[in-house]
Amino acid sequence: MGNTRLPAAEPVPGTREVLLGNGAIARGLIEAGCEVVTAYPGTPSTEILEEVIRQAPALGVDVTTEWSVNEKVALDVAFAAALCGKRTAVAMKQVGLNVASDSLMSAAYLGTVGGFVLVVADDPGPHSSQTEQDTRLFSIFAKVPCFDPASPVEAHRMAREAVELSERHRIPVILRPTTRVCHARQPIPVGAIDQATRAARFVKDPTRWAATPRYRLPLHGELNAKLEVIRAEFEDSPLNIEDARPGPLGIIAGGCAAAAVADVLREEGMDVPILRIGTPYPLPLKRVMAFIERHDRVLVIEEPDAAIEMQIPDRRKVEGRLSGHVPGHGELTPDAIARLLGVPDPPPAPKSEPLPPRLCPGCGHRSVFYELRLALPQAIFSGDIGCYTLGTNQKAIDTCLDMGASITMATGFWHAHKKDGRDVPIVAIIGDSTFFHSGVPGLVNAVAAGARFILVISDNAIVAMTGAQPTPAEAGVTLEALCRASGVKWLRTIDPYGVDSAIGLFKEARAYTQAPDGGIAVVIAQKPCALHSPPEVRIPVDVDAGLCDGCDFCLKFCECPALQKDRLSGKVVIDHARCIDCGQCIHMCPSDAILPIRKASAVHP
Repeated sequence: MGNTRLPAAEPVPGTREVLLGNGAIARGLIEAGCEVVTAYPGTPSTEILEEVIRQAPALGVDVTTEWSVNEKVALDVAFAAALCGKRTAVAMKQVGLNVASDSLMSAAYLGTVGGFVLVVADDPGPHSSQTEQDTRLFSIFAKVPCFDPASPVEAHRMAREAVELSERHRIPVILRPTTRVCHARQPIPVGAIDQATRAARFVKDPTRWAATPRYRLPLHGELNAKLEVIRAEFEDSPLNIEDARPGPLGIIAGGCAAAAVADVLREEGMDVPILRIGTPYPLPLKRVMAFIERHDRVLVIEEPDAAIEMQIPDRRKVEGRLSGHVPGHGELTPDAIARLLGVPDPPPAPKSEPLPPRLCPGCGHRSVFYELRLALPQAIFSGDIGCYTLGTNQKAIDTCLDMGASITMATGFWHAHKKDGRDVPIVAIIGDSTFFHSGVPGLVNAVAAGARFILVISDNAIVAMTGAQPTPAEAGVTLEALCRASGVKWLRTIDPYGVDSAIGLFKEARAYTQAPDGGIAVVIAQKPCALHSPPEVRIPVDVDAGLCDGCDFCLKFCECPALQKDRLSGKVVIDHARCIDCGQCIHMCPSDAILPIRKASAVHP
């Protein structure tokens, strides 16, 4: 390819930088010479691209970065650049790989030219995801190698190793950090940056890059052969750390669970040999079986599923998730691991009532939900993924499947009720960034199917939940144009702070869905994210103690963190440290006790 290869990056002696795990991964990708990095934001992976954007200019490195419209798009963009010989990476959370999986499965057969790494962050628990799915199983399914770091330091090293391995064997590689690794901080031994010049050059090879089924069979054979070569490399890899002593009990552990096991053994003074697996696929079977042979029984500790355990051909001595000895779901915390090792449970800590997640003060989504509940109290509310999923608190979200499903499920609800001759109000609620991500195909399908429901696009002009990333609207791609191009005839835009007019408009939208010549009614509720764009008109409010009867209606149906219950009086008070003076709660008190401050006659202290 005409590339000038320099030695692999080695840590500069004595140079360390405290980085978030995601920042360590970003630094590793930069050091490995990645020139194109794409992503779709999603906790716990979001900071990876953010850190590339932050670190690369400071290091004097030119990296092309892209917040793509969804994970499949992000993968395709980075993969194509890798076919031109560039080193590239794509980052996403674990459920994002579901969206990108079609491309991944095919890319594994095709192979790559430049190093190509997928950083896919898993979320055992889960803490911020709809599933606990295990990306290591996707690695096995797609037949691509996988690295599983136990710490930010390992994540940094494995990011570089993954790029090198990918380019050496011309195969996509997955780096699978988990939430605890992504969001931990650690001093990272930063290294030199690969300065090789890799000119973009796409070499046409239709039997590979455009392979038809006839050519896919030999490509599958090539892929299997690559994996066996890589498995042999992993047998001797220093990323798999082994205590080779024999004993009655041995532990095989991977990723963050391995770090937790080491901590528990140290704290409890237990001397148990461990085999730490940093390369779960292809699993170094000779090394694993030799370790098992040296022990009477072996406990396999991994999360969130049994990716290592399932690859062990002889499991007669093995105890893990598959055998039922390790819990089949949930994060393996140090307490959970100590319990597996027979350590008595500590005394129970005092319990406190957990605070449910809530929309921020002033959030426009809150107003939309309140207005929908008043306008269409009997509706089915088909929800989606985003901040507005918290509409469940206001009883305005009934379903949440995955990104884009609000629209497609609304179509399904319509089909089901139409089959029975019933006209039920149906409302699909989706955010602007999620609509760009995966809502458009569902809308096209709904229009083509002749479905009738209200689509509310709650537009806060940003990808808010994951940290204020930009949407395509910043480049002039408008929601209105996409809806019109999808065949929508009835479309209105509202400011959700205008409560009365919004309620009236939602009723109009419902009427259109019932009209003989009606169809799908789209309402775009535009209100910038309150965290980043406070209200232009500020309306300070307080509660009139004489009018408040303590009914808690505002707490249940407004559900703003700035509204608090006074324990002594039993009435509502305003937390002015949290209140942003949006004035929306004025509309949400049936006793008219929430008033602009100049009108409140008796204010709580």
